[in-house]
Amino acid sequence: MRGPHEIRGFRGVHKTYKLYIGGEFVRSESGRAYRVDGSVNVPRGSRKDLRDAIRAARGAFPGWAARTAMNRGQILYRAAEMLDGRRAQFVEVLGGGRIAAREVDQAIEAFVWYAGWTDKLAQVAGNTNPVAGPYFNFTIPEPTGVVGIVAPSESALAGLVRRVAPALCGGNTVVVLASETSPLPALTLAEVLATSDFPAGVVNVIGGYHRELLSWLGAHMDVNAVDVAGCTPEEVASIEKSAAENVKRVVKIKPSEMSPQLITAFMEMKTVWHPIGV
Repeated sequence: MRGPHEIRGFRGVHKTYKLYIGGEFVRSESGRAYRVDGSVNVPRGSRKDLRDAIRAARGAFPGWAARTAMNRGQILYRAAEMLDGRRAQFVEVLGGGRIAAREVDQAIEAFVWYAGWTDKLAQVAGNTNPVAGPYFNFTIPEPTGVVGIVAPSESALAGLVRRVAPALCGGNTVVVLASETSPLPALTLAEVLATSDFPAGVVNVIGGYHRELLSWLGAHMDVNAVDVAGCTPEEVASIEKSAAENVKRVVKIKPSEMSPQLITAFMEMKTVWHPIGV
């Protein structure tokens, strides 16, 4: 009896990609999919899928923000380890060759770099302010909450990690809308994050059409900030209009090199007064 790989015409099993919501890999509730290159089915998330992802991120936020900076750094470093262990797979997803290998290296470096920043934020971004009175006055950085991230199409892996890692570094939870034209790096990265000790709901990844999801991401009252790295100028204008109605932060820093500015872009500065001698 012949084995499955000996059957004439057998070319392997095509991978089924899924959404990553609340720590689980799920199919779109609508059952829809689309094809980027004509062969791979990409899950086409719906508004309900987006709402479920935002709900999961909101539920995970208090616990993630309350973790120690060192623990968040350990988990981000674990993500770098897991990504490094699947280097060959990601090189293939990115098309193979030296350019793809270099991009995987850049993504690993970004996880490690931001892991090192978790316990330095308070010292670098915080401050002790001089006041006229018997008080100490401190400025303390705090996470803003749930961050929506529109993944860039260029450098689809490294560019995305450079947006996700700083948001997670500061204690935020994220909902990633995968690139419409290059969704596979983001959907595959979800598999790495699922095995990197991140609590369920801290990172959620949705695939789908921007025209169906962006306006809802910008208008959702439980999203505190939106990173528009992967948006066109027209899409940015649309999100800014939706965000203005609920005072949502829109981050438009160009997706280039790593920078502490990307961490503080997703944080709030809290002022604390404390009596001297108490």
